[in-house]
Amino acid sequence: MNLKISYYLLFAFMSFVSYSQIEPERHLIPKSETLNSTDKLLKFDYKQLILPSIGIVYGIVGIENHTLRFINGTIQHELGEHIDRKLSIDDFSQYAPAACGLGLDIFGLNSKHSLKQRSIALTCSYIIMTAVVLSLKYSTKIERPDKTSFNSFPSGHTATAFAGAEFLWQEYKDHSIWIGIAGYTIATGTGVFRMLNNRHWLTDIATGAGIGMLSTKLAYWLYPGINRTLFRQTQKSVGMGISPDFSTDYFGIKISISGI
Repeated sequence: MNLKISYYLLFAFMSFVSYSQIEPERHLIPKSETLNSTDKLLKFDYKQLILPSIGIVYGIVGIENHTLRFINGTIQHELGEHIDRKLSIDDFSQYAPAACGLGLDIFGLNSKHSLKQRSIALTCSYIIMTAVVLSLKYSTKIERPDKTSFNSFPSGHTATAFAGAEFLWQEYKDHSIWIGIAGYTIATGTGVFRMLNNRHWLTDIATGAGIGMLSTKLAYWLYPGINRTLFRQTQKSVGMGISPDFSTDYFGIKISISGI
């Protein structure tokens, strides 16, 4: 029953992302424009969904497929024979791509959107990703390779890393594709270290990567609506006038303020 619930959750998540893109995708407003300008409509390419969907489907199938489970076990056995101690670099590298996406402006590398816009998009991505990952962890109850707990599927570290990598790609792909490639390299390394540390199976890594990428893509699509909801502003023009005011009995100054 738990596995069926997991299938439904993943199917609903992927269906929502796909349905979101039926209409032309609404992206963040470039920071060169004001927040009140019309959102740019860009034609969505369904090819963007292929890679993350493959990762998610691979992981779903691998939950019960004997061949893929055998591959999981073989990989962990081989890694265990050649790794003597754990390396905790994955606890930090999972956040590196997102940190770069927020901070590269300091080094003169201009991102596509403002810091506020990036922060909202990334927060939205993390909320979506965390909700999906935790729901699956506690519904599938897959045992970790090191047998410490039953919340192996999918990999939260990998999902976090790939959500950040997609975020970095969205912000800097027009500046240099190598920045985005570097982000995805770090994210892939995070997934590899999760297996080296005997914390996850390959299927956990694949699904986590797919969820992370799709979460950020969905966050960028949802951003215009979120921005309008959180930062709805009514523009008013405020004017002030000063003029002398006098009569035969007195002299003074009259101040008038309009638009308040």
